[in-house]
Amino acid sequence: MDPIFDLIKQETERQRKQVQLIPSENFISEEVKSALGSDLSNKYAEGYPGKRYYQGNKIVDEIEQLAIDRGKKLFGVPHLNVQPYSGSPANMAVLVGLLEHGGKFYGMQLSAGGHLTHGHPGVTFSGKYFQSMQYGVNEEGKIDYEKMAQDVEREKPKLIFVGATAYPWILEWEKFSRMAKSVNAWLVADVSHIAGLIVGGVHPDPAPFVDIITSTTHKTLRGPRGAIIGVTENGLAKDPEAAKKIDKSVFPGLQGGPHLNNIAAMAVAFEEASRPEFKKYAEQIVKNSIVLAQTLKSEGLKVLGTENHLMLIDVGEGMGKEVAQRLEENDIIVNKNTIPNEQGSPFRPSGLRIGTPAMTTRGWVEKDFEELGKRMAQIIKK
Repeated sequence: MDPIFDLIKQETERQRKQVQLIPSENFISEEVKSALGSDLSNKYAEGYPGKRYYQGNKIVDEIEQLAIDRGKKLFGVPHLNVQPYSGSPANMAVLVGLLEHGGKFYGMQLSAGGHLTHGHPGVTFSGKYFQSMQYGVNEEGKIDYEKMAQDVEREKPKLIFVGATAYPWILEWEKFSRMAKSVNAWLVADVSHIAGLIVGGVHPDPAPFVDIITSTTHKTLRGPRGAIIGVTENGLAKDPEAAKKIDKSVFPGLQGGPHLNNIAAMAVAFEEASRPEFKKYAEQIVKNSIVLAQTLKSEGLKVLGTENHLMLIDVGEGMGKEVAQRLEENDIIVNKNTIPNEQGSPFRPSGLRIGTPAMTTRGWVEKDFEELGKRMAQIIKK
């Protein structure tokens, strides 16, 4: 047998044995897995349903359209593109499609909990090929909406990205909407981390307030590792050309043939996320997160958050990597992470990022996370 299959088996066993607390990870259903491993991997289908550049696409047109229709209903948007390969290409497609080269946009700092593609300077396409401004957080680790509004009014960006990878608080979409409208800027909600919480009804929905929604389809949504771009009917998105610009930016602008196995798996995940039991799952994620945060605090740790699925823990200047390794030695998997007002570096940060989605999928409830929090505190304070 090819040794790759033994390695896959080992990784499966590792995932089952260890406590998985990385907020961006989750466990897909057997149905999603079946779609990912299907014969759809064999098919090329450049273009969109009904407008392909290859023959033999009658069936896959129906598959992609089904994914689109289910996703539109789930996210409450009139237009959806399901072809982006992942979250970063989706964000790139938005910037390329809606801004001129060098256009000014506003996004959250990486060190404050933002994403690289939201304008991190120097190392990403968003910071290299566009003029990016960055907003941060206050001493509590929360967005200062008043200061941000002043910055927007002064700098007048053409686009504002809202979303994060390490922000444990609720995002107030209406406040962002007022800022964007004041300068006639595109408002883009990157809900990659909280998509499952939104469709599960435990985080406010951005659809009534923003122009564009981007999201990965794994994380809290429990789907495959793909992405979507939704176009609403608000503000600048009322322009019928908006959706066309996005679609052209994805294909042929930045990508070739879509990954149809991934798109089919999205369709499965969207249907699963529409069920009543998914709402209960989303509710349990937040309940578990709050209990874990409270337990860690009661054990004397400095915890930032939480109101969603994740939290940050300050473990001491530059100690994030060492403590994450110590937890891994005890079969608890987290990731080192910068914290607001970071004194360390991205390579040796001062914090840990911890989330509850994956173990909630495994059936864990409040008492499990209370026990875990006490165990983690002992290891962290060692």
